[in-house]
Amino acid sequence: MYTRELREIFQALIFLVFFYSSPAFAVEQEITQNLISSGTNEDYVIYQAEFFARFQPITALDMVSEIPGFQLEEETEEIRGFSETAGNVLINDRRPSAKQDSLSSILSRISADSVERVELIRQQVRSIDMRGEPLMVNIVLIEDNPAIVQWKAELERRFNYGKVAPSGLISLSDKWKDIEFNAGLEGRHEPAGRTGVDRIFDNESNIIENRFDHREIRNHYLKGNFNTATIFGETLIQFNSSLQYDFDYVTLDSRRVPKGFPFANRNDFVRDDEDTLTLEAGLDIERDLTLDITGKFILLYSNARADLLSIQKINNEFGIETLEKVADSTVKSTETITRLEFDWDALSGHLLQLNMERALNTLGSQLQRTDNMGLGPVIVDVPGANSRVKEERWDFELKDTWRLGLIELDYGLGAEASTISQTGDVFDKRDFFFLKPQFNVTYSNDNGYLSRLSLNREVAQLNLSDFVSATVFDEDDLALGNPDLRPDRSWILELVQEKRFGSNGVVKITAFHHWITDVLDLLPLTTAFEAPGNIGDGRRWGIIFDSTLPLDWLKLSNAKLNFRFRVQDSTVVDPVTGKARTLSLQGGPGGGIRFLDENQYAWFIEYRQDFQISQVSWGWNAIERGERYLFKVNELEVFNEGMDINLFIETTRWFGIKTRITAENILNFQEQRDRSVFAGERDITNLDSIERRRRTRGAQLFLTVSGSF
Repeated sequence: MYTRELREIFQALIFLVFFYSSPAFAVEQEITQNLISSGTNEDYVIYQAEFFARFQPITALDMVSEIPGFQLEEETEEIRGFSETAGNVLINDRRPSAKQDSLSSILSRISADSVERVELIRQQVRSIDMRGEPLMVNIVLIEDNPAIVQWKAELERRFNYGKVAPSGLISLSDKWKDIEFNAGLEGRHEPAGRTGVDRIFDNESNIIENRFDHREIRNHYLKGNFNTATIFGETLIQFNSSLQYDFDYVTLDSRRVPKGFPFANRNDFVRDDEDTLTLEAGLDIERDLTLDITGKFILLYSNARADLLSIQKINNEFGIETLEKVADSTVKSTETITRLEFDWDALSGHLLQLNMERALNTLGSQLQRTDNMGLGPVIVDVPGANSRVKEERWDFELKDTWRLGLIELDYGLGAEASTISQTGDVFDKRDFFFLKPQFNVTYSNDNGYLSRLSLNREVAQLNLSDFVSATVFDEDDLALGNPDLRPDRSWILELVQEKRFGSNGVVKITAFHHWITDVLDLLPLTTAFEAPGNIGDGRRWGIIFDSTLPLDWLKLSNAKLNFRFRVQDSTVVDPVTGKARTLSLQGGPGGGIRFLDENQYAWFIEYRQDFQISQVSWGWNAIERGERYLFKVNELEVFNEGMDINLFIETTRWFGIKTRITAENILNFQEQRDRSVFAGERDITNLDSIERRRRTRGAQLFLTVSGSF
């Protein structure tokens, strides 16, 4: 059934592509001439709104996604502070003062009809603080734009699960008197599942147990936002806010069958509930203090509360419950950021910038754990689980951007001082101070060439949840916290060579080398347990190749190919074996394949063709990455997947509404984990067993309609 349905989908998609691109509809013409212009020495490239017409954009996100050689930067990890999470997108020369509201979400609420042009900024222009980003995109909106309602509705079908996941978004952009505002609401209900078999082998590769697993996932979220901006006298005032509710319900039903012991069969059931409410509010105030000095004040506050319930039940072959574990926890986190920015451009050819930031972060965790073997619940102590962590961090930065003809120098010095304290199960207090020098030199000319050499020192931001302990029932494990963590620091050397050609072509090569102090990895505590910790110094080096190639030379009108390839290696001394190894991955398979990760290689290729007269576009993409390793004290876990291939076709032929059909994970790749368990310390003692896990999440079909009015 699954193969037949998928084959019918592919046949329909192929028919639509060839029907709409037939000679009757495909008399296309190149329209990008005179729609692209450059600044001085191509320090920025301007894409007029008409340039994006062939891509049938509905939102600003659709437009940004088609900028040659540009990738939207969104943090996938929680990073405290504002400067490190501001991203690489500006709206009218200003960064959105939001963290919980992602850049893609913000851009998806801006109608393409509101955009006058998009600027790809390659060097310092107009006192914009690049903050170390090699490329920035600036969305320039049309002034006095009429009210616009932006909307999107989507249905997702997962073939291995048979459920439909609906989602939607609606937002209003308008102006009341002198106040511009955007109000939006979005939500999603997502049922999903994963099935597979775990096979356990002994140290001689004999099967000793089969585990038949089914994981069921329910995710619901509802998010509202309200953003305003107005000019009061000579002062620009902006307010951004969002409120989001998430509910996750995950169950794992595992039938465990030891080979040769039929009466030892058992059934493990694990349930994890997570209920989270997150509030964020931000205020920006900006004005010219003198003719040469511009000042900006940012205040950002966020508050999140997560209630978590984990239950594990074990039944024997006769259905009798032999063990019940319950972990009931609450995690509360807050962040308050105060930031001042000053720009001074009185000196010819120079822009001096002074930034000061204070971030106050807290995380409080409360956990009650009980075990019941039939005689009633017994409280189990989890060391470090009931704790409160507080960090106060001050960040200062002074830098100068000096323009010397075709050469730009960007250099400065930053300093970070912080205090981390912990109370509850653990009492500790530590102070840190780090200097963060930076140096970047860029050369560009009118022929599209750009060369950049940079050497910067970066200080990583610790995840406060690594300081407290938690339970992991589906792994029969504890995630222990470590109150003695230090942030890792890196000297990052990069050399970039870029060439832009034509209206839609770019080739870029980036070589990098990182010298890392206090690598954050898993630190052995005993012969069976580990916790996040600093394991010494390490290095990472490699090359990234990016390109966008128009395919007109192959007689493929308005077609392009995006290609990214990364190869890298790393080294650190293993705290268990004392030998050199690669850096460790913190985590395992997820919902998709990430290009940037701790592995040896990754590649991504994307094809797109647009038939502007027919108002039809189609394309495909594929991504693959290498193995990732997680080194524990008595285990080695290796994660891998196959190739992920996706296909889409979209049109705006009817009523100006974009209709898009997307088939994802066509090959239904396997999420693989090979887990080697040793009798004692890893690679020092004998191998005890090997667990081979294989999971599939099924192909997915999306029907998306979106528009504005």
